[in-house]
Parts: sequence; structure tokens; C-alpha cells
Amino acid sequence: MTAQEHFVGGWTPYHPLTSEDKKVFEEAIAGIVGVKYTPKEVSSQVVNGTNYRYQTEATLPGSPGSWKAIVEIYAPTKGKPHVTQIIRV
Repeated sequence: MTAQEHFVGGWTPYHPLTSEDKKVFEEAIAGIVGVKYTPKEVSSQVVNGTNYRYQTEATLPGSPGSWKAIVEIYAPTKGKPHVTQIIRV
């Protein structure tokens, strides 16, 4: 890991998802209906818990098009991760 990855409050560079990153995403996104978000890369920030920024591909079922979106998730040290913001880019 780089010094930036160890720095509390600093964001890591975007990187491929680990199994833990995938687990956090799936748990937080469960229950969201309509748009399907497929994570491609993630950046994280250690705070009192962990903030995640997932670069995703978003699609509507039955629609041929897709777009990019950032799905921001907060994972507390105790408790369930949840979506804090979704930004279409």
C-alpha cells in the first residue's frame, strides 16, 4: 500500500474491486429498484468508518442505453453500509 492509502481522510486511487468492495456495494445497493448499477472501479476514504466512491455503469431494464454514475456509500465501523449519493456523470 502507498502512503496515501494509509492516510486517514485521504482517498485512494481508483482500483479494481476486491471481494470486500463487492460485498459492501451489494449490501448497500440492495433494495434500490429501477436502475441497475454495475461497479467497475472503486476509491475509498477511511474516516469514522469508510467512504466508498464506485464508478459504475448504469442501465434501465429494457433500455438499450447506459450511462456512467458514481455511487457513494458509507460503511460505518458497526452497522450496515448505505448509499449516500448517486451522481450521473
